[in-house]
Amino acid sequence: MTTSVSAKEAVPLQQAPRWAIWAALGSVYLAWGSTYLAIRFVVLGLPPFLSAGLRFLIAGGLLYAFRRLRGDGRPTRQHWRAATFVGLLMLLGGNGCVVWAEQHVPSGVAALLVATSPVWMVLMDPLFRGSRRPHPLILVGVLLGFAGTVVLVGPGQLLGLQGRVDPWGALLLTLAAIFWSVGSLYSRKAALPDSPLLGTSMEMLVGGLALFLLGTCTGEWNRLAWGPEVPRALGGMAYLIVFGSWIGFSAYTWLLRVAPTPFVSTYAYVNPLVAIVVGHFVGGEALSGRVLLAAAMVLGAVALITALQGRGQATPREEGAS
Repeated sequence: MTTSVSAKEAVPLQQAPRWAIWAALGSVYLAWGSTYLAIRFVVLGLPPFLSAGLRFLIAGGLLYAFRRLRGDGRPTRQHWRAATFVGLLMLLGGNGCVVWAEQHVPSGVAALLVATSPVWMVLMDPLFRGSRRPHPLILVGVLLGFAGTVVLVGPGQLLGLQGRVDPWGALLLTLAAIFWSVGSLYSRKAALPDSPLLGTSMEMLVGGLALFLLGTCTGEWNRLAWGPEVPRALGGMAYLIVFGSWIGFSAYTWLLRVAPTPFVSTYAYVNPLVAIVVGHFVGGEALSGRVLLAAAMVLGAVALITALQGRGQATPREEGAS
């Protein structure tokens, strides 16, 4: 799962070549969609919280230094308070739940459950922005999304489907989507730096430190041992740092400035499809009828909600998923 990326409200779109926009969007699709399998490779060889904490400390530290050297101003105490709250919600809570759950749940299933974040955001949005009456079709999308989750996690024998999903892993992934949604809604108005990448680096530093401390407190240092899965885990971590935390984020924050928000937000339902395909063909994960049916329902719900919200207003801040 990715961290939040800020984009100030009412920023006029800059001019950019169409091919560059599509290239950047394609990199977001592939980079973020494939991070779920990379996370699974990492947690099968390294302790989940320590490895996630190290990933974000490295990525955030180098990105922070880069942005400061490029002239971004020193963050204020208020900036750090906001980044701490967002980082704890989205990285300690959201990504922490994902890395633990992927020890027991295939990467494609993890991506599908995390993809329900827009559903939770619709339900919690009135708590952050006042009571508003959502479009009736948005409520249909909410119900469809929850129905897809039930199909994925619930008793498959009711529909004659096979492919059981670990219930504890599913619960943690649902919590991850909730944490991510709360962090996303809060971050829209949070007092973060004007530079999106500087704010992102601060959130990664805070969240990475919290994950590292959690791994230490839960005794993960005792689990560190060299084994056959460790080389692939280290490769997965390098992939997450470069493609997930740097290339994906850089392309995404640039897109927010040059492309319409509804167009950019299509990553929310493309990434799970990429995760399922990559998990099946690269990671050898099985594709059951349950997963395919749930994918159609969840991604249909996300597409419906995203399209209807895009008609109403552009979202001032968009969030990544892994």
